[in-house]
Amino acid sequence: MADTANEIAEWMLDKLKSAGILHQKEAVDHIIRHYGESFIYVNENGNQAISKEVKKIFKKLHGGRAAWERDGFFWGWH
Repeated sequence: MADTANEIAEWMLDKLKSAGILHQKEAVDHIIRHYGESFIYVNENGNQAISKEVKKIFKKLHGGRAAWERDGFFWGWH
């Protein structure tokens, strides 16, 4: 499962680097379509969110070069 979480986080980073932006909905849809719902949960606001395990790996991979935009539900690359 950790290998899959790494694979997802790497996909997220690649997508973010190439597009400059990654919307949470796009990432959630991709994860469900390719990996199933085990890496998704429903947060306190009732929205589908990416598992904490995947986000932890993603954060380590981007090393502070991605910023989360709360109002728009996306990451931006800088």
